[in-house]
Amino acid sequence: MYRSILFLLAIPLIGGSIRIWQTNSAGDDVDVIDPATNKVVLKVKDIEVPHGVTFSPDGKRAYISCESEKTLIAVDTKTGKHLGAAPLSGHPNNISISNDGRRVFVAIVQQPGAVDVIDTASMKNIKTIRVKGGVHNTYVTPDGKHVLAGSIAGKVLTVINPESLAIEWELPFNLGVRPIAFERATDGSTSRIFVQLSGYNGFAVVDFKTHEEIRRIQHPTEPSGGHAEGGAPSHGIMVSPDGKTLWVDSSPANAVFVYSLPDLKVLGYVKTGEVPDWITMTPDGKTVYIANSGSNSVSAIDAATRKEIARIPVGEVPKRNGTVVMQ
Repeated sequence: MYRSILFLLAIPLIGGSIRIWQTNSAGDDVDVIDPATNKVVLKVKDIEVPHGVTFSPDGKRAYISCESEKTLIAVDTKTGKHLGAAPLSGHPNNISISNDGRRVFVAIVQQPGAVDVIDTASMKNIKTIRVKGGVHNTYVTPDGKHVLAGSIAGKVLTVINPESLAIEWELPFNLGVRPIAFERATDGSTSRIFVQLSGYNGFAVVDFKTHEEIRRIQHPTEPSGGHAEGGAPSHGIMVSPDGKTLWVDSSPANAVFVYSLPDLKVLGYVKTGEVPDWITMTPDGKTVYIANSGSNSVSAIDAATRKEIARIPVGEVPKRNGTVVMQ
């Protein structure tokens, strides 16, 4: 009924080798984890300050935004070999890919703010879409009909048509816009989105069809003992593949909270490493991977028992991650 945008748009739900890609935001490499063993099986080198990662629909290519060089780098998912790089219009943050794999949408956080559109066949920037404020994250809705760009500085969510590349509508907030998760309606369209905000230990609930914020949910005050970095106490959010739960990071708790869908009741939490920062899952939803940016590790969590089953050492300040099935 529902599906998360964060990796399923890039993954055909058929057999193949599953890998978790973890960018290390203060390093120059990307760790690739085999969820069968929860071990790092490949390091992708020579990407200084990697930020976002996404994948071609066939699982053969990974695309990584490189902050230091202001480029989007294409990488072979099996070998880690660099296949090419596209110059960007400014300093990038996170990225997303169209359902057909033809275009990558790169968040340009450098002011005045934009979304760069990269043609994946030529690895060229075919358009820079100016928006209100530097863009932190981009997303493509599960049905592929919209591109979302969230701005921290502009405190606005911008919705773009992925074909015409024109801005469709905007939704202002009183706080900066950070990670987003998607809930699908029975017809495949986007029903609600869950939006994390600067300085808020929780998330906003938005009716995507009416373009209105309808609710704001703050995480429980317990557990505690952690600390937020960079003005983002809650950073990392994802709807499970079966659409029954919403997983949301909380740095003050050093945990990920689990909410039921559609009613958004707290089901519990799982303790993680320090400063949980991003979330991805295996396609079957059985294992959840949390990037712990404050402890240079990734927590592997059994979704059914809600227990951490492994803590995987990775590089310096791991943040964005994603899941790919390689055919």
